[in-house]
Amino acid sequence: MKDLIIIGGGPGGYVAAIRARQLGMNVVLVEKDRVGGVCLNRGCIPTKSYYRNALAMRDICNSLEFNIQAENISFDMAGARERKNKIVSDLLAGIEKLLKSNGVERINGQAEVIDKNTVLVNGQYVQGRNLLLATGSVPASLPIPGIELPGVINSDQMLEMDRVPPRLAIVGGGVIGLEFACIFNSLGSQVEVFEYLPYLLNSLDNELGKRMLVFLKKQKINVHTSAWVEKVAAGHSFLKITASGKKGLIQSETDVVLVAGGRKPYVEGLNLEQLGIERDEAGFLKVDQSFATNIEGIYAIGDVIGGFMLAHVASEEGLAAVENMAGLHTRVHYHAVPACVFTIPEIASTGMSEEEARKQGIEYRTGKFQFAANGKALTMGEGQGMVKVLADKDDVIIGVHIIGPHASDLISEGTMMVKNQMKASEIAGVIHPHPTLGEALIEAVLDVHGQAIHLTPPGVK
Repeated sequence: MKDLIIIGGGPGGYVAAIRARQLGMNVVLVEKDRVGGVCLNRGCIPTKSYYRNALAMRDICNSLEFNIQAENISFDMAGARERKNKIVSDLLAGIEKLLKSNGVERINGQAEVIDKNTVLVNGQYVQGRNLLLATGSVPASLPIPGIELPGVINSDQMLEMDRVPPRLAIVGGGVIGLEFACIFNSLGSQVEVFEYLPYLLNSLDNELGKRMLVFLKKQKINVHTSAWVEKVAAGHSFLKITASGKKGLIQSETDVVLVAGGRKPYVEGLNLEQLGIERDEAGFLKVDQSFATNIEGIYAIGDVIGGFMLAHVASEEGLAAVENMAGLHTRVHYHAVPACVFTIPEIASTGMSEEEARKQGIEYRTGKFQFAANGKALTMGEGQGMVKVLADKDDVIIGVHIIGPHASDLISEGTMMVKNQMKASEIAGVIHPHPTLGEALIEAVLDVHGQAIHLTPPGVK
C-alpha cells in the first residue's frame, strides 16, 4: 500500500511527488506520456523557445537603430524546431533525474481509477491511501463549421510546423493566440487575429488589452475584436474565413488557421463518472481549500480543477495538496498569482485589475509610469509600455500590471508586494539600482501618492 498515488507528471504532479517524498511519503507517479506535462512538452517551454527566435529576428530586422547593417536575412523553421526539441529534451532529462534521486517510483501507462484506493495501470493494480489527480488539460475545440479541414490546427500542432506559413489566421485573442501572433509575425507570417469579445486578453486588466491592440497594429498584425467566426471553407490552395464583425461581414484568405479557443480538463479514461467525483458545468473537478474532492482520499490540482490554469499555480497547488495530506494546513495565495504573456512587448499582471476592484466596490488609487521615461528601456530600444500599480484606501497594494520590456521578470517584485499586502508607503524607501527597468516599478508605486520623481506633475505642460 502506497501513501500516495499521483496520476499525471506535469508541473503539478511531479512537484507534488518530490514534496511528498520530502515529507516521508511512499509515492508512485503514473504518467502515460512524458513528465513535464503540457508546459514542458507542448506549452510554456516550446513557445518560449520560438519566442526567443522571434526576438532575435526582430532585433536583426531593427539593427539599423543600433547602427548595424544586416543583409540577406533568412530563417530556418525546421532548425528552430530542432533547437526547441533539444531544450525540451534536456529539461525532461533533468526532471527524470530529480524524480529518481528523490526516490519517486514511476509507472508509464494509462491509469484507470477503480476506487478511491485502487488504480489500474498496464493490467496491474496499484493501491494507495491517497490519490492525487493532476491530469491537466487539452486544447478546446470550437463549434465552427470547417474546423476539421486540413490546415486548421491547434496549438500543439502549431509547435510542430517545419515552415513559417505566409499567412496565418488565429481564432482567439487570449494568451495563446496573441503569443503565436507575435512569434509568427516576427518570423515572417502575415497574421490576422479574430477575437469574439470586445477586448483582447479579457482575463487581465482591460488597459493591458487596449494597449496591446495598439502595439499589435504597429507590428502590422490585423486584429478584429467583437468578431464571431462563422465558418472556415477550403479554397484553391488556401483557406477562407468568414466572420461577423462590428462593421459587418469579414472575409479573409489564409494558409493556416490556428484555433486558440482555450483549454478543457483532461480526464479521458480515468473512470471518474463511476466514482461520483463532483465536477462543475465546464467539467472541471471541484475541490476544497485542501484540494480534496468530495470523495475522501481523492485530491486534484492544476488545470483539471480550472481556475488559474498556469504551470506555476499547478506546482503551488501540488505542494499545498501533499502538505495538507501531511497535516500542515497549507493554503495557496490566490490573491497574488502572477500571470505572464510573452507577446511583443511582454505583459505581466498580479493581483486585482481595475475592473475587479470596481466590481467588488473597493476604493483604490492608481500609480503609473511609462517606460518611455526609463533610461534602461530607451537604451534597449524598448521604450513602449508602462507599469500600473493599484492601492486601496488603506494604501495596501492590491494589483500590479506591466506591459513592456521584461515584464515577466519585473512582476515577481510586484507579486511579493501583493502577496504580503505591503503598503505603497513601505515600498517608497526601497532603493532600486540605476539604470534598470525596475525603476519604472518604484516610480509607479510613488505615483500612487503623486510622488514620482521622473513624471511631470499633473496639469503642467
